[in-house]
Amino acid sequence: MDRVAKEQLVASLHETFTETAVVVVTQYSGLSVGEMTDLRAQMREAGANVKVTKNRLTKRALSGTRYAGLDEMFVGPTAMAYSSDPVAAAKVTVGFAKTHPKLIVIGGSLGEKVLDAEGVKALAALPSLDELRAKLVGLVATPATRLAVVLQAPAGQIARVLSAYAEQGQGEAGEQPAA
Repeated sequence: MDRVAKEQLVASLHETFTETAVVVVTQYSGLSVGEMTDLRAQMREAGANVKVTKNRLTKRALSGTRYAGLDEMFVGPTAMAYSSDPVAAAKVTVGFAKTHPKLIVIGGSLGEKVLDAEGVKALAALPSLDELRAKLVGLVATPATRLAVVLQAPAGQIARVLSAYAEQGQGEAGEQPAA
């Protein structure tokens, strides 16, 4: 890789770090190409990415970003997962590591907060933004549905009472001419 390509890679990584909500650092030594491809596919489905880069270039890209505290984690064969959803990258990485013990979660960062491996696992246990949105919509929709049922019930009862009176009045009115 020539100097210009390295500078472009560092600039691209720096931009990625400024736009990302979470970064998870892993060691991937021993994973096959097929397993890495599977990990990348799972990341894409969740709206996250995984990237293998040179540690020295990654450390340069980290400087001046809120993820600068991660530079000590980039030692050996490392890969980083990142996403704009604060939970997606951690959730996929931890889930993949459970079934593929050769992928080791070293740590990560949620904004300026540096996390160890246990912190990343705790982050992965949280619901994603999409799951939280679904729960919120469910909570908001449930009271509205109940309110509509409650508001419709009295109107229905009034209509039934009026209907009953109307039927009684017609029955009595029908009897009067016969008398």
